[in-house]
Amino acid sequence: MPHDVDLIILLAVGFGMALIFGYIAARLRLPPLIGYLVAGIIISPNTPGVVGDIQLANQLAELGVMFLMFGVGMHFSLKDLLQVRRIALPGAILQIAVATLLGIAVSMFWGWSFGAALIFGLSLSCASTVVLLKALGDRGLLDSVNGKIAVGWLLVEDLVMVLALVLLPATAVLLGGQALPGTDTSQSIWITIGITLLKVTGFIAFMLIIGKRLVPMIMQFVARLGSRELFTLTVVAAAVSIAYGSYAVFGVSMALGAFFAGMVVKESDFSHRAEEETLPLREIFSILFFVSVGMLFDPSILVEEPLRILAVVAIIMVGKTLAAMALVLFFRYPINTALTVGASLAQIGEFSFILATLGLSLGLLTPDAQNLILAGALFSITLNSFVFSAIEPVQRWIRERSHLARMLERSGDPLAMLPDEVDQAYLRDQVVIIGYGGVGRRISENLMQQNIKVVIAEENREIVEKLREQGIAAVSGEATEPNVLIQAHIQHARLLVISPMDILDIHRIVDISKQLNPEIQVLICAESKEEAVVIREENIGEVFYAKEEMAKNMSHHILSQIELAHQSEAH
Repeated sequence: MPHDVDLIILLAVGFGMALIFGYIAARLRLPPLIGYLVAGIIISPNTPGVVGDIQLANQLAELGVMFLMFGVGMHFSLKDLLQVRRIALPGAILQIAVATLLGIAVSMFWGWSFGAALIFGLSLSCASTVVLLKALGDRGLLDSVNGKIAVGWLLVEDLVMVLALVLLPATAVLLGGQALPGTDTSQSIWITIGITLLKVTGFIAFMLIIGKRLVPMIMQFVARLGSRELFTLTVVAAAVSIAYGSYAVFGVSMALGAFFAGMVVKESDFSHRAEEETLPLREIFSILFFVSVGMLFDPSILVEEPLRILAVVAIIMVGKTLAAMALVLFFRYPINTALTVGASLAQIGEFSFILATLGLSLGLLTPDAQNLILAGALFSITLNSFVFSAIEPVQRWIRERSHLARMLERSGDPLAMLPDEVDQAYLRDQVVIIGYGGVGRRISENLMQQNIKVVIAEENREIVEKLREQGIAAVSGEATEPNVLIQAHIQHARLLVISPMDILDIHRIVDISKQLNPEIQVLICAESKEEAVVIREENIGEVFYAKEEMAKNMSHHILSQIELAHQSEAH
């Protein structure tokens, strides 16, 4: 019986090519995303061989955008953002402005219209969430202060891009483009923008007041049934239904709807389960999204416009990176933080593709402009892993050869030195605690309750500011730097407590501390049982394994309670 198999052909060829080139990319230590884009290029109408249906691919890409934005919403953490808001919020906005202005300047020099230049600049200003999280995770930096700043920075970028996606359709005519089908072009552009903002506000209010309660309640109800497939279906239905409902009822983009769907699912007690069980489906549609983006790319631009591609890559990897690094240093963070944030942002990804596609549909961007953005993404993502690998040697080179760089890390920073009000008598026989995370905070609080003198060394400036407001002696900076330990008066300390961190950093801190104070006692909290064994074998200090010690303390408490209960029964 004859039937249409275009969708099956697209899925079979798309997934097959994505698997092959994704595997090759992974073997070359590149993000598999590069392989998916190359797979799309191979099956695109612009290259010979098997050609996938571009119309079907675009529809699947819409689903991919929904699930990508749903994943961004599920990973969005207001708490994480607030921890680094003083650097991430102004830093990200200023960096977006700088990168966008660079893109506008270059494209208008090429003779483009302002509307095209604006979308082009915005597309070059936002980094890829997928690439960033993968790069930080592979290097164990996600839970570090530098990693949290980079992720917080990206969260602000994501919010700005979501706002751009909402406002661009309303302002398309003003920018020289065309309105989307179904838009009333007879009314004033400012009325259109006002109505759009009212609709967005109404949708956000609805999601925060009703959706935030309704979706978790439905998830809890379904979870009680004990059916895994029904629970997964509930989460997927919430993502797709809210995304479509936001468009059909409120007239806002489905991307924004999917983003808020992820945020309300995150509010549920079953958010971790929802994230885990929908991950395969989200990844499948994400792969289809990147394959479909690759299908839009015309490789001939690599030959026809090499200088323009070079300019695009320079804006992404040099202009944007230097702007981010300068802003981090301006906020008095160390060079290591500046290099990490700069490397994190030296690429573009999914939001750039979404903006480019929207710009094309609004008649603001040409296919050539979209190809330049796609080429910039391909090159920047490919080179991003090498940029990360260069952080350590570049940092070492700068510190060895540049007195100015060393001064930039500490100069004029009031948080890098203990306040004058701290009594010198307090800075003898004190306990120096490195890191004020979960472990460091509990230890500090317990010691201070016993009136034991404590000085805390912490990388996160916001935490140091809060500690000082509470009258607690704290100094900002990386404890692997001798200046930080000297400011904590390690030379007069009785005890050094090191929170969980990289073993190499632990070695550096202990070596510096022993040089400054050979008699100091060292206590180290290991991240895992295996790490605790390694550190014990190296005999650099007394080691505790957090989970193991916690279990012992809990067991001791339970046994003591049972013993008290038995004594009561005996009486």
